[in-house]
Amino acid sequence: MAQEWNIRPRGVSCSTCATGFAEGQDFFTRLTFEGPEYNRGDFCAVCWEAEALRQPGYSSWKGIFHVPPAEPERRVRKETAESLLRDLIEENDPGKKRVIYILAVMLERQRVFVERDVKTLEDDSRVVVYELRRTGEVFAVTDPRLKLTEIEPLQQEIMALLTGQGSGTVPPPVPEMPSSAVERDDGTGQAAGGDPCSTSK
Repeated sequence: MAQEWNIRPRGVSCSTCATGFAEGQDFFTRLTFEGPEYNRGDFCAVCWEAEALRQPGYSSWKGIFHVPPAEPERRVRKETAESLLRDLIEENDPGKKRVIYILAVMLERQRVFVERDVKTLEDDSRVVVYELRRTGEVFAVTDPRLKLTEIEPLQQEIMALLTGQGSGTVPPPVPEMPSSAVERDDGTGQAAGGDPCSTSK
């Protein structure tokens, strides 16, 4: 993938018939990869029946449409894991992919994100598909296959970023990383196996 992470907003209308979604309406989301990018489609129940048969998706799930709440205006933005993640994705710096992954795992453990799928691509890279519960946005994050020894320095880097870019107050501690989010080290510096992408629902 040319860009190793991305965000796709939830549609406000059906991708096929263009009918706007109503508050509380069931809808279906499908992700498909086309070259280096992935595309998102959101469909009403009627159109989804035909669409799912015509073009099977890379990932798909059912959701309930909610109009996202308006963000309050703030003169000084308080830096959070979510806002920091958005900033780093926008910068698109390959050197930050490990930080981006840990921030995404943090947000999942805080129940801000929900994991929708994990896929292994043709180049053997792994992509974790997260959905932001509040807005329905989809975040595709590359799994850097971290080792346990890499976690603490990355946590310290995140703490520094949150403190330096925020209001100057000390942010809450970075949650402990689940063992499923890293590759185990057998003491020789080599990964001892396991699935670093597997996370509990």
